[in-house]
Amino acid sequence: MDAYLVAVSTMVLIYALLAIGLNLQYGETGLINFGHVAFFALGAYTSSLLALRGWPLPLSFGAAAAVAALAAVPLGVAALRLREDYLAIVTLGFSETVRIVLQEEKQITNGVQGVPGIPKLFAGLGGTATAWAILLALLLTVAGAAWATHLLKASPLGRLLRAIRDNEAAVIALGKDPARYKIQVFMFGAALAGVAGAFYAHFITFISPEQFVPLVTFYVWMSVILGGVGSLRGALAGTLLLVAFLEGSRFLRDLIPGVAEVQMASVRLAVVGLAIILFVLYRPQGLFGRAPR
Repeated sequence: MDAYLVAVSTMVLIYALLAIGLNLQYGETGLINFGHVAFFALGAYTSSLLALRGWPLPLSFGAAAAVAALAAVPLGVAALRLREDYLAIVTLGFSETVRIVLQEEKQITNGVQGVPGIPKLFAGLGGTATAWAILLALLLTVAGAAWATHLLKASPLGRLLRAIRDNEAAVIALGKDPARYKIQVFMFGAALAGVAGAFYAHFITFISPEQFVPLVTFYVWMSVILGGVGSLRGALAGTLLLVAFLEGSRFLRDLIPGVAEVQMASVRLAVVGLAIILFVLYRPQGLFGRAPR
């Protein structure tokens, strides 16, 4: 049971990193990103492939963040020219393009067969010590990302980002150029997703393109919405709540007799969906978001 709780906690923290990045892009700057999973995938594959070629893990993690951040530059440029709805379509298409490239470039990524044998973080410790060490490293990383985001929100740059979100025309009229700030926010959020992908790859030790479908992005969106858009603690609490929904619903089979294993998957999705719908109906601002006036 302890191993299961550690594994679930690890996934909560990985999704928390993704949620912090997405909350900065959308909650603070108003940039709709439906392709967040693409940077998650780029980070996972970059770190995995470099580690298998002998790179030290700290360097492979740094490369994962750098590659994800650089890949976000074209989307940041696109955000300057596109309205919110078109930007959402472009980012979603970008994530699917990345997944298809990973699937088809068999010489580099091994295609649909995936990448096995990825070095595990802290493998030298062995047993449960390895799992606890990964959890601690992730906890420190999430805490660092949350602190950096908090400082950013409280800075003049953070106020400028919120001004871009609320009234970009007014920001331009005041002589500020939103362009470079949008690109920087896209890059920072993508870098966090890249680091999350690296942690995921070196925790699971096997990755394939099927693990990086758009559903991952929408899970992260659920976390942000449940916790409260624009709220840092909301992003963290929303992630915990979402994973509790997803994992807790696995035990419904013990409460509903006569339901086959295959049918249980559909029941589980229905329960999770119903819980989220009720939450959004009766608490639309999320756990820590501001109630509409």
